[in-house]
Amino acid sequence: MERYPDWPNLAAMMFDRARTWSARPMLRAFRDGAWQTTTWGEFGRLAASAARHLRQAGIGPGDRVLIVSENRPEIPIIETALMAIRAVPVPAYTTYTVADHAHVLRDCGARAAVVSSAEFAGRVAQAGPLDLLVTMEPFSAPGLNVIAFDSLTGDALPPDDVSAEAALIPGGGMSCLIYTSGTGGEPKGVMTPHRAILSNCRGAFELIQMIGWTAGQEVYLSYLPLSHSYEHTVGQFFMLSIGGEVVFSRGVENLAADILAVRPTIMTMVPRVLEVIRGRILGQLTRQPGWKQALFRRAVELGEKKLDGEALSLSERVQDWVLDRMVRAKVAERFGGRMRVAISGGARLEPEVGRFFIALGVHLLQGYGQTEAGPVIAANRPDRVKIDTVGPPLTGVEVRIAEDGEILVRGDLVMDGYWGRPEETAQVIRDGWLHTGDIGEQDADGYIRITDRKKDMIVLSGGENVSPARIEGMLIAEAAIAQAVIMGEGRAGLTALVVAAEGHTDVSVAAAVSNTNKRLSVTERIRRHAVVEPFTIDAGTLTATQKIKRHVVRKTHAGLLEKLGA
Repeated sequence: MERYPDWPNLAAMMFDRARTWSARPMLRAFRDGAWQTTTWGEFGRLAASAARHLRQAGIGPGDRVLIVSENRPEIPIIETALMAIRAVPVPAYTTYTVADHAHVLRDCGARAAVVSSAEFAGRVAQAGPLDLLVTMEPFSAPGLNVIAFDSLTGDALPPDDVSAEAALIPGGGMSCLIYTSGTGGEPKGVMTPHRAILSNCRGAFELIQMIGWTAGQEVYLSYLPLSHSYEHTVGQFFMLSIGGEVVFSRGVENLAADILAVRPTIMTMVPRVLEVIRGRILGQLTRQPGWKQALFRRAVELGEKKLDGEALSLSERVQDWVLDRMVRAKVAERFGGRMRVAISGGARLEPEVGRFFIALGVHLLQGYGQTEAGPVIAANRPDRVKIDTVGPPLTGVEVRIAEDGEILVRGDLVMDGYWGRPEETAQVIRDGWLHTGDIGEQDADGYIRITDRKKDMIVLSGGENVSPARIEGMLIAEAAIAQAVIMGEGRAGLTALVVAAEGHTDVSVAAAVSNTNKRLSVTERIRRHAVVEPFTIDAGTLTATQKIKRHVVRKTHAGLLEKLGA
């Protein structure tokens, strides 16, 4: 098996690949009505030029620089440039409000920002005092030093000087400051050293080789925000380091069309996206003739039988071969027709959803991690998938289960701490072990199964402990329910806020809740429920990776919850 190169830091890695793969396609984005490509050679020149000009503009070692942009080629260019001069990129979500930006700027002390649009520039300019604002679109503000992004990248010089300087940066230096998504409260800045991301890359490289990865021929479609730690590490630095062409989607609203246009060979699929696709497939199935529905159900049945390791009879093998062409091939077309592996991460994937896609021929792997750990801790092995687990730890990652069931992690992937929060850092990193806050177990093969979130456990008034994640997972497995949040801390029983799936009514939702209750213990049963509007990013109830912000949901629906007695 090929060994992952031993680079000292991320900037050195990027410039090394630019030198080695100069003519190879690196980045692709949709601009001016067409998909346009940036080669590695072009990238190296642009990043080095930006590094020189940023230094001339006063950016130096240790300076934090906010980055607010949709996924586009300028992000890896500016990040590599900042890292090369030992400045610290601070990626931020495009969904941030002025108040959100103000918190980040105040928290990390950033006095410079790079933004893609005039809209984002306006928000950041209002958020706090800045010494420098770099914009990709025309923007001006009285008293603010604003320069155009294009003015940074005009040098025609080779990147040799910047590349040589970058090679001297130690792996223990801070590569970036990534803010947590804030699902449970105020976002914290995670100090991520180069070694943490490179550790993730080394571990993931072993896994990717198992699918027969060919550098220069693989295409990765990037749609999760690069401000999220997973996409920042895996979708950007890792995929690029191993020779994948990264294509930036035009956004979630265009994802289906982009998949068909780009035909990726690998993608990351957050559970929420998989749940939506599954719901649409099942919804469309109800409008098909009975014989087509029967074929589909048989394809799932035989697929799950193979997944469980059961041998197919001769007649079943023939049926399975036919169903590959009549059913599974059509599912593959939804993913562009040449998808070789889809990786689920960012949140817990319900086993029922995972089994559904694997049974239909989608090579789906589930991984696990958190911002504080690079972020990837574990992932399923392509040669042995256990979809109800998140797989074994990556090579170089130590995992142990504490007495209370909490998952503890140690290794190069662990953060240096939370920016400006030594007390909180000391709470989560003890004796070198990162306390993840997740509850889980490991099987005999080392595969990790996540069972609960330590902080999210609900304690009822009678003292009973209830896992909301488990019940929510059972609810969204019902065809009538798209999203669900369980409440009930300190109450006598549980309340569910649920979002109806497309085409379903309050009646069918009530039936789904009742069906779920039949499979729950008396303590876990849902006593009251209410159908609410969808949780969305725009409403502030979802993170950019589609995870529900429980504290925001509770605040948003405080009146309703009070009426329900929750």
